[in-house]
Amino acid sequence: MAVAPRVRGRGIGRSLAEVAIAKARALGAHRVALLSNTVLEPAIRLYRSLGFVEVPLPPTDHRRANIKMVLELGRAATP
Repeated sequence: MAVAPRVRGRGIGRSLAEVAIAKARALGAHRVALLSNTVLEPAIRLYRSLGFVEVPLPPTDHRRANIKMVLELGRAATP
């Protein structure tokens, strides 16, 4: 996920992430995972504020990734 530098700081990244999380929930996902790099401090702060937590980074082909984060969505409520 990326936001153009000229429009950063307007909540666009948060909105994009919230929509992605809502879509994952709507599709019945129990977890959202992402790979990132800790040099992207504002992004890491955003993910933490949304409830993502750091988990061990598995082997990956994404050479720039040095952190994995997950958000547990839990089980969907049944009527």
